Amino acid sequence: MAMTQPAEHDADLLLVEALVRGEPEALSEFVRRHERWVRGVIFGVVGRSDWVDDIAQQVWTSVWQQIGTLRDPSRWRAWLYQLTRRAAIDAGKRAKRRSRGEVAADDVAMTVAGPIRSPEADLIADERHGQVMQAVQSLPVHYREPFVLKHLEDWSYAQIGEVLGMPVDTVETRLVRARRMLRETLQGVS
Repeated sequence: MAMTQPAEHDADLLLVEALVRGEPEALSEFVRRHERWVRGVIFGVVGRSDWVDDIAQQVWTSVWQQIGTLRDPSRWRAWLYQLTRRAAIDAGKRAKRRSRGEVAADDVAMTVAGPIRSPEADLIADERHGQVMQAVQSLPVHYREPFVLKHLEDWSYAQIGEVLGMPVDTVETRLVRARRMLRETLQGVS
């Protein structure tokens, strides 16, 4: 999701302020507007599509419970990012304790409608998409997170740096390394 336009930003700020006042109807609208973004952040942290639904539910529950900790409503996006990231990291730690570190790669269903293709072309495209998503999942989290925010969520380097707490140069370096790692992984698969 690209960053919000001024009118959208104002609407989001009004929603956040309504949440702070404890208005439950504001939460459903806030979830509707930002569900995709939260899910992208979760995937960027854990790299597991099968965990996203459960963690997203935890995040929205935490938003309702912890909205009072938001000191500056205009900084809601950074607050929500940190809340989401913490929930994803905690889920990963719990899973590692349960499974002693065994994590299997999963296919990620992020199919985009395109032109009509032959069944063979569909099969090849689906297989390639699965390979790309597995390669993204295999990135170390400190490369995967900025990669997902940039390429799946369309954030700017400055926005990524702000929420991850790092200089723009570091974001750029991590993205370059992530792309290089993906190229190397995918060349070995082709």
